[in-house]
Amino acid sequence: LSWVPRPGLPPDTAAALLASGPDGEMLWLDVTHRPGQAPWVRLMGRYLLPPCKQRWHTCATFLPQERLLVCGDRRGSLLVFPCSSSSGWAAEGTSIVNGGTDPVVEDSSNELEPSCLLHKGGLPLESPLSVLFGLHGKTGVTSVTIHRGYIYSTGRDGVYRQLRLRDQQLEVLQKHRPCKGLQWIEELHFTSDGDLLVLGFHADNFVVWSSRTGENIHCIPCGGGHRSWSYCSSPLAKVFAFIKSGDVMLYHREAEPCEQQVLLASLHGREITCVRRLGAVEVPGHAAVNVFVTGSEDTTTCVLVLSENSRAAVPLARLSDHISSVRTLAFAMGPGDEGFGDEGLSALLFSAGGRAQIECYRLLCTGDTAAQSAVACQVIHMASHRLDKHWEQKKNRHKLIKMDPETRYMSLSVVPGTSTKQLPTPWKFLAAACSDGSVRIFGLLEAARKLVLVAESFHHQRCVLKVEAFLHTWAGGERRHLLCSAATDGSIAFWDITGPIMHVADALHQAEREMQPLALDAPLVTIMAHSCGVNSLHIRETPEGRYLVASGSDDGSIHVCLLEVALGRGEATAGTCLQVLERVSRPCAHAAHVTGIRVLRPDLLLSASVDQRLTLWNRCPGELVPLSTTFFHVPDLAELDCWEVEAEGELQYYCVLCGQGLEML
Repeated sequence: LSWVPRPGLPPDTAAALLASGPDGEMLWLDVTHRPGQAPWVRLMGRYLLPPCKQRWHTCATFLPQERLLVCGDRRGSLLVFPCSSSSGWAAEGTSIVNGGTDPVVEDSSNELEPSCLLHKGGLPLESPLSVLFGLHGKTGVTSVTIHRGYIYSTGRDGVYRQLRLRDQQLEVLQKHRPCKGLQWIEELHFTSDGDLLVLGFHADNFVVWSSRTGENIHCIPCGGGHRSWSYCSSPLAKVFAFIKSGDVMLYHREAEPCEQQVLLASLHGREITCVRRLGAVEVPGHAAVNVFVTGSEDTTTCVLVLSENSRAAVPLARLSDHISSVRTLAFAMGPGDEGFGDEGLSALLFSAGGRAQIECYRLLCTGDTAAQSAVACQVIHMASHRLDKHWEQKKNRHKLIKMDPETRYMSLSVVPGTSTKQLPTPWKFLAAACSDGSVRIFGLLEAARKLVLVAESFHHQRCVLKVEAFLHTWAGGERRHLLCSAATDGSIAFWDITGPIMHVADALHQAEREMQPLALDAPLVTIMAHSCGVNSLHIRETPEGRYLVASGSDDGSIHVCLLEVALGRGEATAGTCLQVLERVSRPCAHAAHVTGIRVLRPDLLLSASVDQRLTLWNRCPGELVPLSTTFFHVPDLAELDCWEVEAEGELQYYCVLCGQGLEML
């Protein structure tokens, strides 16, 4: 049995009662309280829950505008049922008794007559319109809430999810893990000041966790979640009632003035390992706002705005799907098919890091003058991939050597230009540098939300630190997809991955299922650029159609080479051929690891190092000449990102740095 607020009826005197019975049948009864008389009961609908061992509902809520009922069951599934068919949605009921009278339980003797249940066969048994089976695992769904048009569900799997309805079908947008150890999430409370409170049980304590501050507001010892309980909060007091050992216990706490003042809110709990600028959002009446994404050792990814005027970083969304640190980020700009408008910034975000895990999201950022940051961000989780899950699905794996379970993705790069006439499939491709010595290529089919490992090579035989994909177009319009990878021995390898991508796209288009990864061909050319690990890498095309490849190393050196892509003439060199036209090296350019480098123009480079110096270099024939050095305030620099802005007719370069903090210059 469960009570649900009934739209269209006064909440203080009427509510809907949902009752699960034998064979998965669930009844919807409208119950109205009448002082001094028996309650007035009307049977409104009959629903059939999907078959499972424990076949009863656990929570429900109405969607009045769509005339739908959303409920969760003991098996962890979310279900959507219609409310607007013969059962009737308005106050009138269905005439099934005595040739036209309503199936109402009403008796002057105050004894409830079960007439509505005796004649329930007159109502159709409705099947669900949409089912997400076992969404919250076998421990069940604990609550379903509607807030601002979105559906939020909680479960005892330690996760709450945000969903939406699209063509009467449930679609998961993203999931959140509030904090470590809070495995039993029972309810969500949305406060008037914009905070989201997560109510649940941690061991034998009842916990109220604030998503805004990321900390527990209340922690009450009550014996655990296997009990009846209720929580109510108001500006004046917080009250928690529960049953323990047969006694009704009451916890009451009056509101106290907050003595804690947050001087500077944190973005992450640990070091920021990567940062990318998504772009600028135009907001009416405001200056353009820059949107960034950061990843951290605290296993979260944060979408935020960094305002030049207020000098404040305001988080828009926090993504917590990773089980280990987030090491690298990559973007593919452009709209998707998720049913959102074309306005604002739309992009696919890839994040990767420890435990060989990749997550993919669709981001949509639009101007919103009502929001604190003037930007609203919608996140949809698209796909995920883990190598050990891939391993568990392999046949005859007892005959194979398992990959290193501690494999980390060190760098990601989206392969550009794959949506062409040459490649008429909706697949996007992603290159990854891996700590187990491999370079891997993944394919994403956005429509099916699948991320598949399609090709790999262990050419480097040591940890690959950086990877960068670029596109070369011949005069006739033919395109070649090229890849650059750098490893801990200081070597930089260049690959032609056009063939594997074409072959894989064709195979995936026909099968659209898991396939055996292809082996990448040997690199076209390998350069020993440094004496040790390559920590930063950037490629820029020159106006002449050549490519400048800049890299920075652990030994503080900077290396720049100029490449030309040619067409092999002989049989032995048929296909793509790379020629190194020029190489420039600057030893001891910095006093520590060079962890960020960017080619701003063919004659201008920017480098950043753990020595907290940001240096501009002029690329001259045969040498790099320092132009200026700026000290920045972020210790342990992890990454650098740059972009151009044209203001009042002059070109300006901006950069953002991350490490033990975040800084924009």
